[in-house]
Amino acid sequence: MAAPAANMTINADRLWDSLMEMAKIGPGVAGGNNRQTLTDADGEGRALFQRWCEEAGCTMGLDTMGNMFARREGTDPDALPVYVGSHLDTQPTGGKYDGVLGVLGGLELIRTLNDLDIKTKHPIVVTNWTNEEGTRFAPAMLSSGVFAGVHEQDWAYAREDAEGKSFGDELVRIGWKGDEEVGARKMHAFFELHIEQGPILEAEGVDVGVVTHGQGLSWTQVTVTGKDAHTGSTPMPMRKNAGLAMARILEKVEEIALSHAPHAVGAAGHIDVYPNSRNVIPGKAVFTVDFRSPELAVIRDMEARLKAAAEEICTHMGLEVDFEKVGGFDPVDFDEGCVAAIRNAAERLGYSHRNIISGAGHDACWINRVAPTAMVMCPCVDGLSHNEAEEISKDWAKAGADVLFHAVVETAEIVE
Repeated sequence: MAAPAANMTINADRLWDSLMEMAKIGPGVAGGNNRQTLTDADGEGRALFQRWCEEAGCTMGLDTMGNMFARREGTDPDALPVYVGSHLDTQPTGGKYDGVLGVLGGLELIRTLNDLDIKTKHPIVVTNWTNEEGTRFAPAMLSSGVFAGVHEQDWAYAREDAEGKSFGDELVRIGWKGDEEVGARKMHAFFELHIEQGPILEAEGVDVGVVTHGQGLSWTQVTVTGKDAHTGSTPMPMRKNAGLAMARILEKVEEIALSHAPHAVGAAGHIDVYPNSRNVIPGKAVFTVDFRSPELAVIRDMEARLKAAAEEICTHMGLEVDFEKVGGFDPVDFDEGCVAAIRNAAERLGYSHRNIISGAGHDACWINRVAPTAMVMCPCVDGLSHNEAEEISKDWAKAGADVLFHAVVETAEIVE
């Protein structure tokens, strides 16, 4: 396959301007974005993306999960397309770049091909996956999961938000439910550009991360049941304090994750105590433990040790404890050929690079099940993401998009 010349690079100013223009839709309260999936703001962002794609000569496809596919034709009508993309939806207090860089970096790739009058054998398709974030309709990466056969479509349609509105109804309401069967498309390869959402690349002064693996994830909801009681009149030895048990279990979560350093991580990000009153000893605590590792055996070990530690603590305190697996996926090994294309692109362009493991879940993790897949990452300031203060530099965006351009175009095969 002929690789693009090293002097072929994307238009950084145009990419940056597009990022800033998209960020005007669904503004947050602190400089970021609140463009949650299937909201009116999401619909507005989709419409802008479609307009830009059509102006670049692409035709837009839309499947029954609302996934968007902007296609630039190749010279071989029988060649499978090379796909590229990410997501436009954000956290309720999200940044301007999480997901959006991958979608608009794909669009910039198309625009650059047009500028250079380059034709490719394989079509190139820029994708916006619906509901990657999963904040409004759990779980995360919902529509790419349906596309890859991980979830049933009817189950996905039935997911409800905090107001009881269903995914399926809201998809219809905003006008972005297509007719195309989800998962019917076949891919030659899939590439995703994303911000790192961690501090490693910036701390080491590295331009791009070549993602070799994606961490596996396990979410376990733990429910500790004790007894509500008055904080002032209940003697300390007679209390059944679910909040205290939770605190002790969370110390064990930290200990368990640290025992599998450096790649394993663990935390509890969702915590509720009941009745949550100033002068009532909590009689119930519900929290979700998030364990991640690139090794499945490590995840299983952490799950087992969490259960054993929680049962020991609660038995000692005279409390009950229950566990429910509420989410998870196995570690991902990305395609060696696609990973090599990204690494070779970085070297050709003279960008510093290092192998990196993705600590977050991404649409690429599901698509890897149905097509050769890889990811490229760029740094973000202080590793901050899922936060309105999320920030990257124009140079970082350019480096990531340049590497994406070269990897995708080489895979799609330039036609002389």
